[in-house]
Amino acid sequence: MTIGFTSRGAVSICVLCTASLPAAGPAAAIAGVDPGPRATAAASSLLYRPGTHVRPRPGAPEVPDPSALSWLVADARTGNVLAAHDAHRRLPPASTLKTLFALTVLPTLPAGIRHRVSAKELAGIGPGSSLVGVAEDRTYRVSDLWNGVFLSSGNDAVRVLAALNGGWRATAERMQAKARALGARDTRVTSPDGYDAPGQVSSAYDLAVFGRAGLRNDEFARYCARHEALFPARDGGSYGIVNTNRLLTGADGVEPYEGLIGIKNGYTSNAGNTLVAAARRYGHTLVVTVMNPRSGGGHAVYEEARTLLDWGFEAAGRVNPVGSLDALRPAALRGPEPESAPGPTARRDDAPAHPALWAITGAALLGAAAVSLYLRLRWGPVPTDQRC
Repeated sequence: MTIGFTSRGAVSICVLCTASLPAAGPAAAIAGVDPGPRATAAASSLLYRPGTHVRPRPGAPEVPDPSALSWLVADARTGNVLAAHDAHRRLPPASTLKTLFALTVLPTLPAGIRHRVSAKELAGIGPGSSLVGVAEDRTYRVSDLWNGVFLSSGNDAVRVLAALNGGWRATAERMQAKARALGARDTRVTSPDGYDAPGQVSSAYDLAVFGRAGLRNDEFARYCARHEALFPARDGGSYGIVNTNRLLTGADGVEPYEGLIGIKNGYTSNAGNTLVAAARRYGHTLVVTVMNPRSGGGHAVYEEARTLLDWGFEAAGRVNPVGSLDALRPAALRGPEPESAPGPTARRDDAPAHPALWAITGAALLGAAAVSLYLRLRWGPVPTDQRC
């Protein structure tokens, strides 16, 4: 467990420790890409070192010790990581990867579009997949399919939405690009629905990045917080579906968490139970990731998330951050609240700044002003009715 460093000697020791990390660290995992100085610095941060990290101030509560292989607690507004355990450990994400799928595909498909599903679009669903009940030759609204993704974790709904987004492989590639744009460098996407696939991994850190970004999207936030919905039936009627996130709904004997605003749970035989959860209390919004608890049964993922959320709300303002969810992102997020759509001249928050462009523009304006001043001194003022 890492305690906050306060002296020059302790900081020096920390630098020596991080220097012993492998040269090809996680931030440089993309072959042929120079991660840049900011990414390199982040790769040597505490969060890339194994173990539990927290930097308590006097009076801070003791951090829990969950059984999960990896976990993280972060402030959704600032992106500050309050505590974490093996935050960048690469593990199968199961259906929590659907958070990245939603971030990638939601903006491309208006909710009101109606689509008639073909048999081809439902081909390739893995055996044992969670399904919402999408039927071929049945017409669905895109919003119905998103309810199937968020509430029932339906891999059939993911298949259809991916087909509408350009296909399975194209969607995986776009998800990979989206992850990089968000600064999530541990994630490798092979199967967009989160189904176990060779090489498919994410991390507690990356999943927290996805969850935090999702809270800033109105549609994502509504779907992930929804307890239940009606889904179109094969015969033309409809049936009810309930969110499988038990920490949200209180199903199966799990007590619902006060202030929970959703996000996404998952399970596969390879990944175990995984969860990204967010809750709001006392003016704070926290994001928690729990990956693969090793004890406590099938509901341990919810109880360990509950313990971490309780600790996070109590520890707010009493710990120094051990890292940031913005560490590898080109431009920092401003918080969990959705932003208004950018106007014609607005720069999107996830677009890198262009200081060189501003420098050139500024130089041009200064040059124009100098020329204008020279002409005025030499020839006098320009007549007001003259046009260039």
